[in-house]
Amino acid sequence: MNDFNPTTDFPEVIDQDDRSITSTAKQRDGNIQRKRRNALAVASLATVAGLIVAGYPWLRVIAAVAIAYLLLRVGLAVLGSFARPIPEPPPPGELRRVKLTYRCSSCGTELRMTLANDQVPQSPRHCADDMELTTAVEDIL
Repeated sequence: MNDFNPTTDFPEVIDQDDRSITSTAKQRDGNIQRKRRNALAVASLATVAGLIVAGYPWLRVIAAVAIAYLLLRVGLAVLGSFARPIPEPPPPGELRRVKLTYRCSSCGTELRMTLANDQVPQSPRHCADDMELTTAVEDIL
C-alpha cells in the first residue's frame, strides 16, 4: 500500500516534476469490497441455518435475514463510498499550469495553486472566507 510518494521539493523546483502518479488503489478497493460481500453472504446463510435448526419458523427467518442482509449491504456501501480512491486525473490539456498564490485574510495561511481548469480560477475558501489572490496581475496574464 505504498504507491504514493509525497514530494519534498522546494517551491522553486516543484514545477520541474511532471511525472504522473500511478495507483493501484482501485484494484485493492475492488478486492476488499468483494471479500466483504462474500463474508456477509456466508454469515447470513449461517444465521439462517442456525435459526431454522433452533426451531424458528423458516419463512420468518428467511424474511428477517434477507432484510438484515439488504440493510447491511446498503449501509456498508454508503460507508465504503467515503473511502473510495481519488478519481483518475483528467486527460492532458484540460488543466492548465498556473502559478497563483492565495492568502487567507483571517489566519494568514498561504496556498500556491499550480494546476487549474481556467487561467484565473475561483478563489479557494479557508476559514469560511474566500482567500485573497496575492499574485501580481501581470504574472497571471
